[in-house]
Amino acid sequence: MPTVTWHTHWAAASGAQHNPFLKSSFLSTLEQTGVCSENSGWQPEHLSLNEGDQTLWMPMYAKTHSWGEYVFDWSWAHAYEQHGLPYYPKLVAAIPYTPSQGPRATQPLTASQVTTLAGAIEDRVRDQAYSGAHLLFPDTETARLWRQTGWAERCDVQFHWKNRNYRDFDDFLDRFSSRKRKNTRKERRSIADQGLSLRCFEGTDISLDTLHRFYVFYHATYLKRGRQGYLNRAFFEQLLARQPETLVLFMAYEGEEAVAGALCFRDDTSLYGRYWGCLAEYNNLHFETCYYQGIDYCIRNGLQRFDPGTQGEHKVARGFEPTLTHSFHWLAHPEFRDAVQRFCDEEAEMVAHYRQQMIEALPFKATADGESP
Repeated sequence: MPTVTWHTHWAAASGAQHNPFLKSSFLSTLEQTGVCSENSGWQPEHLSLNEGDQTLWMPMYAKTHSWGEYVFDWSWAHAYEQHGLPYYPKLVAAIPYTPSQGPRATQPLTASQVTTLAGAIEDRVRDQAYSGAHLLFPDTETARLWRQTGWAERCDVQFHWKNRNYRDFDDFLDRFSSRKRKNTRKERRSIADQGLSLRCFEGTDISLDTLHRFYVFYHATYLKRGRQGYLNRAFFEQLLARQPETLVLFMAYEGEEAVAGALCFRDDTSLYGRYWGCLAEYNNLHFETCYYQGIDYCIRNGLQRFDPGTQGEHKVARGFEPTLTHSFHWLAHPEFRDAVQRFCDEEAEMVAHYRQQMIEALPFKATADGESP
């Protein structure tokens, strides 16, 4: 019989999954640097499933707020409050502060394992008096299997770039309509016109000095919004030491002075845009550093996909295609569970309509069969 165990810290060996955010080094660094803790509202409560000589882990957290999740349930929390019920704590299966689709277990899941896991999570919610449980941004296969649990499924749209065997950036732009192609080239030219240049650093080529400079940009960007950054300097330093092979850093320079940066992660097939920051504003520098540099990098390195992060309709005009994301939700209170199911069903229709609008706004020329590439 499979055995489920709950853990207060991440102690899994590196599994078969190659996603950079599911590496033991990433998840344990979040805890060791205090980013995920009881004080931060991300109390580790990881689940392991043992079957014979195989053990898989799922990263899970008891949450006392909804910050850093990017599947927005504030209205649900408000509804609980109006009825005199606590919405927090809740149980979340997610990669903290990382709205990126990917596996949510250290080994590929089977249908029977998903049934066992969902049942164990529901029991945990009842035993600990949590309001419910939430699975955020699973990859396509995990989402397909999780649908069998009967949890409410919620959809949203992100904008991802897909490599259609482009030879170089100009080959990519050749698929654009004339007006959109001209606009993109104008944006890229404006970087040099402002006396700016970009440099790409990978892995162990990223020095601590360069990383520290980037951290200043990252933190300053949050301070402009009136709050602290989620991640601390120690987190970035430990990541560089423990999994440098996953890090790609684009830095912008005015002369020899670094003025902005975007830190990405990579695996064998994809680039993931995660953190950005700058001290001063320059025309189109965000587009160049966070989007165009990443596209260039993917083409040069044969990566198939670029996930630049959540939100941002402005990505569509730059060739990022609307992509459905998924989350799954189970609330212990039967009436709220039914209400959330209705909410998700109604929202899904609006999301589907919005995605179609974004598809029609893509900059690509129609092909011979009338479809965009």
